[in-house]
Amino acid sequence: MKPSVKHSLYISFIAALAAGLYPLLFYVSNNYTLVNSWSHVAYFISVFLGAPVVIFSVLKVISSSTLLQKFEKFVLPFLNLFVFLFFIKTALYAGFQIWMVVGIGVVSLFYAFFFHRYFLKVVVFQLLLAVVACFYLIPEINAQFIYSKEWIEQPDAITEVQFKKKPNVYLIQPDGYVNFSELKKGFYKVKDNKLEHFLQQEDFTFYPNFRSNYASTLTSNSSLFTMKHHYYLGTIKFTEMLNARNIIIGENPVLTIFKNNGYTTTFLAERPYLLTNKPKMGYHNSNYVNKDVGYITTGLKEKKDVVAPLKSFIKKHSGTPAFYFVEIFEPGHIAVDKKNAEDPEKERQKWIEKLEETNKKVIDAVTFIKQEDPKGIIVILADHGGFVGLQFMHEAYQKTENRDKLYSMFGANLAVYWPEGVPSATKEIRSTVNFFRILFSYLSEDTALLEHLQEDGSYLPILQGARKGIYKVLDSNGTPVFEKQ
Repeated sequence: MKPSVKHSLYISFIAALAAGLYPLLFYVSNNYTLVNSWSHVAYFISVFLGAPVVIFSVLKVISSSTLLQKFEKFVLPFLNLFVFLFFIKTALYAGFQIWMVVGIGVVSLFYAFFFHRYFLKVVVFQLLLAVVACFYLIPEINAQFIYSKEWIEQPDAITEVQFKKKPNVYLIQPDGYVNFSELKKGFYKVKDNKLEHFLQQEDFTFYPNFRSNYASTLTSNSSLFTMKHHYYLGTIKFTEMLNARNIIIGENPVLTIFKNNGYTTTFLAERPYLLTNKPKMGYHNSNYVNKDVGYITTGLKEKKDVVAPLKSFIKKHSGTPAFYFVEIFEPGHIAVDKKNAEDPEKERQKWIEKLEETNKKVIDAVTFIKQEDPKGIIVILADHGGFVGLQFMHEAYQKTENRDKLYSMFGANLAVYWPEGVPSATKEIRSTVNFFRILFSYLSEDTALLEHLQEDGSYLPILQGARKGIYKVLDSNGTPVFEKQ
């Protein structure tokens, strides 16, 4: 007996949900920190669930017509598998790969014609996969619910500090640019660096052995812009951190202080990596807005120039003091995982090639800033090192007390142009977490702010070679240690 229209639509509804539910949960659980916004929730429900329900139902009704009735039994099996595999492909490989879509289409046609009898069993299997995926997503959602901002709270009233000097401040951050002191030795062995020579001629102050406290862009900058330690919030990933993008791009103590002192704030980035979860923009100006960023993206494929818009903003400067955060995504770091890594020497050579391109951008930006704004404070501050010398970036999860490896991870570059001479308090600058507190002490002429400096240790989540957990791997003096938090 032929199923009723109502029953057929019910089967279509279940098949559509089964096709989209597991890929949705799989993608979100594996990329939670990139998609934890309400706009992402609405997008994923509409695309992974809503659209298939509508498409399946409409095509099921059409295929039930007299002319197409002989194909009706193939429609739902084809749609179910095609949509399921297409969404899985999308979850694994952002973007549209035509050859993969054609392959999925061929497989789905073959399945529909020869194995359509097993359609309902496949649907049940997909639903079971979704149940399993829930167990991976629940801890992420639970972490979001119990997340507390207490770690960001300051030990004093620094957010209310008033500046007595209000120069423009330019923070230029080349990703993964190891400290000049480390660049000449260890695994890098770059003896002649154009940027170092240029900055010397431009009277920049170097901070040898300066280092980041954390090992990735998100974790390091979260600490930088809050002036506090977070210890990865206890998680075992060093590349991602819950709500890190919201902190860096949204409201944070550093932006609050600049705004309270009448500064206009501008964020310029080569790539929208810090905007992938569409955080609320805390800067007055940016070369990216949320609508520029896709819902399924790593934020690393798109690229914009940052030097040209920086020059434009400087020329249009209204006269109020300004803070610029300019993010350059080079020279970066070596390959993230083992399967994509070449031998260490080839990874080193690729990093050095990107270093040379980065030098050109930074020199161009600094030259223009000094011409247009000779009284501005220019800060070249990297987020972490380049990981050169390791087999691959995630080797950092393995216990090591090798000094050169640790400084390859954490030996971040810092060079500052102080137009009025080097402040005495800057002798305390050893790591990223304290940089802004020391800068604000100088601008406000309030040495009491220095009473609450954070300790300058560097930290890593360790998964291999020791009990799993967060470890201090460099102490406040920069000496290798291995102490569990």
